[in-house]
Amino acid sequence: MLIGVISDTHLYDRALELPKAVFDEFSNVDLIIHCGDVTDKEILDLLNDLAEVVAVRGNMDYLDLPKKEILNINDIKIGVIHGNIIYPRGDRLKLRLLGKEMGVDILISGHTHTPFIDDCGDILLLNPGSPTVPRCPIKSIMKLNVEDKVDVKLIPIE
Repeated sequence: MLIGVISDTHLYDRALELPKAVFDEFSNVDLIIHCGDVTDKEILDLLNDLAEVVAVRGNMDYLDLPKKEILNINDIKIGVIHGNIIYPRGDRLKLRLLGKEMGVDILISGHTHTPFIDDCGDILLLNPGSPTVPRCPIKSIMKLNVEDKVDVKLIPIE
């Protein structure tokens, strides 16, 4: 299964639109995961035109979204959180412990606006960054291919 992963879109509070490249990159995915700070339902509607969307609530969201999700895809458990309330921004040790507590193989979070891929051996930690308001030199999203093995690709957005 091919999964598009996105976070921190901040539509209308910090960004006027989602870059076209996001739609191009996600045109062939089976599922889209949004890790919070959607900030406007329109983003979920636009992404839902491409594929089913699973989204969690970020600290800037007023949408009725869950704080966390656990997905089981091809016998791989994937946890999805924003990463703002209990665990400080990007603290990978605490994210790893939370992932272990949730019983997941992969924990995907947002909130930092900075992408990372961290294979801790017993858990894979992912953050797609932000395609609109990054806190690093690149705007970014991710694609996650979950088959017999897991393959992750960070995608810079122009």
